[in-house]
Amino acid sequence: MAGQGTPATTLLAKRKVAHTVHSYEHDPRHESYGLEAAAALGVDPSRVFKTLLADVDGALTVGVVPVVGQLDLKALAAAVGGKRAKMADVAAAERATGYVAGGISPLGQRKRLRTVIDVSATEMSTMFCSAGRRGLEVELAAADLVALLGATVAPIAAP
Repeated sequence: MAGQGTPATTLLAKRKVAHTVHSYEHDPRHESYGLEAAAALGVDPSRVFKTLLADVDGALTVGVVPVVGQLDLKALAAAVGGKRAKMADVAAAERATGYVAGGISPLGQRKRLRTVIDVSATEMSTMFCSAGRRGLEVELAAADLVALLGATVAPIAAP
């Protein structure tokens, strides 16, 4: 896949994790990057996950939830033993991950952050998440994502 290498895809290749990279033409006018990805790739939106960063008691924490839902901040805080959570500042999220908002991958981030993946990801054979750039998604088994990130699995998505 020439020209598509990102820290996320490099990490997957280096660790020899089975995955498929999917690219599509990103439309900057689209309001939901995740729903755009699902439509462009012809997959059920419940299989496409977004990577969101929250501040839990002063520590950046990653929440990976289906694009059809929202991140339940209370549930995220509880999953990591925290008390309060609020969405992280976009600039702080971009600085910590090394990715641009709308293309933040849970994989290959500049700084390893605590990560919680919504339990719904484990109910499917494969899931999709950002490969580190708008218009680029990676498909892999949720168990592999959990193992690579040392992530917690918890019900953190709100409808």
